[in-house]
Amino acid sequence: MSNTLLILNARLVNEGQICDADVYVEDGFIARIGTGLSGKTADTVIDAGGQYLIPGVIDDQVHFREPGLTHKATIGSEARAAIAGGTTSFMEMPNTVPNTLTQELLADKYAIAARTSPANYSFFMGVSNDNRDEVLKTDPRTVCGIKIFMGSSTGSMLVDDVHILEALFRESPMLIATHCEDEATVRARTELFRQQYGDDAQAFIHPLIRNEEACLKSSSLAVELAKRYNTRLHILHLTTADELHLFQNDISLSDKRITSEVCVHHLWFSADDYDRLGNQIKCNPAIKASPNRAALWEALLDDRLDIIATDHAPHTWNEKQQPYWKAPAGLPLVQHALLMMMQAVHDGKISLERVVQKMCHAPADCFCIDRRGYVREGYWADLVLLAASRPTIVAKDNILYQCGWSPLEGTSLPGMVTHTIVSGKLAYTNGAFNETVRGERLLFNR
Repeated sequence: MSNTLLILNARLVNEGQICDADVYVEDGFIARIGTGLSGKTADTVIDAGGQYLIPGVIDDQVHFREPGLTHKATIGSEARAAIAGGTTSFMEMPNTVPNTLTQELLADKYAIAARTSPANYSFFMGVSNDNRDEVLKTDPRTVCGIKIFMGSSTGSMLVDDVHILEALFRESPMLIATHCEDEATVRARTELFRQQYGDDAQAFIHPLIRNEEACLKSSSLAVELAKRYNTRLHILHLTTADELHLFQNDISLSDKRITSEVCVHHLWFSADDYDRLGNQIKCNPAIKASPNRAALWEALLDDRLDIIATDHAPHTWNEKQQPYWKAPAGLPLVQHALLMMMQAVHDGKISLERVVQKMCHAPADCFCIDRRGYVREGYWADLVLLAASRPTIVAKDNILYQCGWSPLEGTSLPGMVTHTIVSGKLAYTNGAFNETVRGERLLFNR
């Protein structure tokens, strides 16, 4: 027997338009979009009552910490937080322990997700200075991409051998995603600030160490290599005004060989917030001075920046309370990213249609994801109902990250995710999870 679900009386936000619509789902896929579908029978019927219906958010950069760092998070715990926030699909990074540097270790992560993740999933293959042959075995159809840390990372994942970089950019059959910070610049400035501040350093120096120069040097190298070898390059978490000239907005996303991402925290916070939040917002690349934030917004709106993501990277509260030099970089965001962008909609910085474009449509297009990212007949039913009139106050008792904290605590965000449907299955309803739901492995049309 088929499994069916019917959503009635929604305000559908999709492909640049907002309209009234009903949506009928059968066996995981969207079967009908229209009006007047109330006469159809279904196993589950949801009356949206005029709430917004959007495609599920696709987050192309998260760190869910499993295996090896499960005191911070697990794939299951953070995927739950994701679907509560309207993110139905994620792509997770390889700097776990052990680093994901072999096909066997990559397969292990897929197996964990198949058992525990209520969201759809994909995992990047990691790169080191000595696993080139293993990287080139990666299947472009079943893996989102290859991740290169062109700046410091966990374990052996810093790739600073220019010959290895050239070989991978020349030979990779699939998308390469890069973290771009010039390691030599960061090391030199780290030593400089250690001498100046010693053990009493505070988090405000973070963007001065991991500065605009470090980002631009590394991003420029990545773009130069991609142009030389016609590589499909995606640069993650842009943070500086200086880098934005590297990206085009005069061609469509489908024609771009070099694409870009901005993260919600770099659109939300600035260096002024270190005095209040300290290590809570310490991340790599660093949150920088406010003129950079203004430039990122401009580039997002004119399509030099293609995707909005999170770089969700949880650490325990105790880890973050260590002195600056010891406190790890990263902050938890995936549960609240969509609502952070709803605040930007409320403030008139961006339209809801553009938010959907940048968080749902563009990741699907950029990574060539098979039948996701849009509300279309024949596509997987990854759907989110959003009550714009119901605020969400971020508080300890509703934070779902395993780490149990957020730099947004006490913030009232406009909107609330009421229902999340993952691959046609109702996974989340008004704070309650369907614990039987498991997401699907993402596939890619390459």
